[in-house]
Amino acid sequence: MTDVLTKVQRHKNMQHIRGKDTHIEIILRKALWNEGIRYRKNYKAIPGSPDIAITKYRIAIFCDGEFFHGYDWDVQKARILRGDHGLYWVDKIENNMERDKEKDNELKLMGWTVLHFWGHDIKKDLNGCVEAVKETINDIIAG
Repeated sequence: MTDVLTKVQRHKNMQHIRGKDTHIEIILRKALWNEGIRYRKNYKAIPGSPDIAITKYRIAIFCDGEFFHGYDWDVQKARILRGDHGLYWVDKIENNMERDKEKDNELKLMGWTVLHFWGHDIKKDLNGCVEAVKETINDIIAG
């Protein structure tokens, strides 16, 4: 399987992938704000700079894109290996996944609750994601 785009087209495409303020982050943040949940975005005071940090309750929220964070990894890995630069991408994504686990463990040791939402879950079930955050807040309040 080869890339249908030229190197210049692929470079332009990859150049526009954002690390902050992605579409999925923005829609989740707006929904939380509308529920009265206040947060900090890209909070650099804790490991991993979570996309959303609800500091009052020590909740770190990460909005993960399916490709770069390895959603359905067994299937995706086989597909990626068939493509151009497959070994590079598999190594990169597996490093991302390992870093995510290390970051989560570090945050948990610091007393933070860590939530991850896949991009497709935010897009398809935004209310469910907001409810999960609200339930987590209620669990923390209940002690």
